[in-house]
Amino acid sequence: MKHIYEKNNFIFLLFGLVFFLFLGAIVEQMQTDIGQVVVTSSTVVMLALGVLSFKETRHRFWGAIVVLAAMFAVVVISLILKTSGLRYTHLMLMLGFFIWTTWLAARQVLFTGSIDDNKIVGAICIYLLLGLIWTMMYLLIAEVVPDAFNGLQQAPWYDNFSELSYYSFATLTTLGYGDITPNLPVSQFLAYMEAVVGVLYIAILVASLIGVRMSTLNSNGE
Repeated sequence: MKHIYEKNNFIFLLFGLVFFLFLGAIVEQMQTDIGQVVVTSSTVVMLALGVLSFKETRHRFWGAIVVLAAMFAVVVISLILKTSGLRYTHLMLMLGFFIWTTWLAARQVLFTGSIDDNKIVGAICIYLLLGLIWTMMYLLIAEVVPDAFNGLQQAPWYDNFSELSYYSFATLTTLGYGDITPNLPVSQFLAYMEAVVGVLYIAILVASLIGVRMSTLNSNGE
């Protein structure tokens, strides 16, 4: 069972990321008072999957456990006290963990072994993680500056999570629907940098991984 998990760890991570985004959309669609509980609880679950996916070394594993424990403590305290400062702390911890998970995923996808199906899925996970990294940065800006985005209602971050996730991935994929637009130089900078990263990622990394994978399959076939 352990071997199966390690061989397909990115599949589990991909499921956790998609489930995390899906729950955020459902919470916003239902507009219930338990939104913060659902979003923060799913955050802990998704981050736990990230921790279990990258046990490269004991040091990195326990470092991730510490971050996860800090996240859990912030979630519990913020649910009890609902203080503004802890909302910022929560977002900063999430941002840090997404960056850390992206780095570990990139190390495994790019710098270890041959390209296989699990690493192709890992490349997809990195793409989703990039969108979530920018989502966290947009949420932080929206928390600090109410008019950072046009078309976005001023609300606690967990009520804007789905909308800014949507905006982030629309920007990352360069769809640019225009229903939400950046209104400040900082938010505009983040938006066009995300668009640049999204285009380069698809053009260079994913295409290269698939090309190497196809070459490997052809060589084995011969």
